[in-house]
Formats: sequence, C-alpha cells, structure tokens
Amino acid sequence: MNPLFNKILIATDGSTNNMTAIGEAIRIAKALSSVLVAIYVIDTGVLNSAALGEGEEFIFGSLKAEGEKALDKVKEMAGGIEVEAHIIQGKPSSAITDFAAKSGIDLIVMGARGKSGIEELLLGSVADRVIRTANCPVLVVKS
Repeated sequence: MNPLFNKILIATDGSTNNMTAIGEAIRIAKALSSVLVAIYVIDTGVLNSAALGEGEEFIFGSLKAEGEKALDKVKEMAGGIEVEAHIIQGKPSSAITDFAAKSGIDLIVMGARGKSGIEELLLGSVADRVIRTANCPVLVVKS
C-alpha cells in the first residue's frame, strides 16, 4: 500500500452533485492502491427535531434505503475495486469526522455541494464544517 493515503473516505449523500467527488475518490484510490471507504450519514437531527411518532420508523427505513442505494452507486462506479460501505447516523459533519478519526482514514473526499436548498443556506455547508474539524486532509470536489 502507498503510505500517503492508505484509506480514503468518500462521503456520499446520493445526490447527482456528489457524482464527481465519487469519481475523484475512486480515481485516487485506484492510482494509490488505497482502500476506499464509502459512508452515507442518516441525519438523526432531522428525525429528533420532528414530532414523528409512529412515522419515525417509516422515515428512518426510507432514509436507510436511500443510503443503501447511494452506497450501491459508489460500488457500481468503483469498477471492481473493493469498497467498504457503511451507513452511519448523526449530524453529518461530525459523523463524518468522527468516523474518519475512529477508522484511521487518511483522506476524506466529498462534494462541494450535495443536496441543496434552503437547508444549506440556513445550516451552512457540511463540507465547510468537515474541512474545519477533520483530523486528516479533506479534498472538496466541485460538481
């Protein structure tokens, strides 16, 4: 293995804006013979802030299915290289950086913009928070 980036993390949200970042992570992993780790974060803050009651289980299941679909897309795009895939829960930025620190990730790759809209304007960019708090290099790829 290459000592520069042994483990590369691609954080995906399943959006089309994220496809360029996935491609870049795969390209780097192939070039360096690195392990590619893909994660999808279920934002539990959204679930906790809404009074969902019995609907929470349905929404969580839907989000998990969306995550599985996003991770399957990464595996499909990887073209034969092995991808470790994980669905995790939490606030996206801290979940990504915590996972990276605990998993010995050497490089985080993510898109500059994922799912967009009013939420991004109000809450700020996940990529920006990851850049500020990660313990390893972060490559942000424009879509």
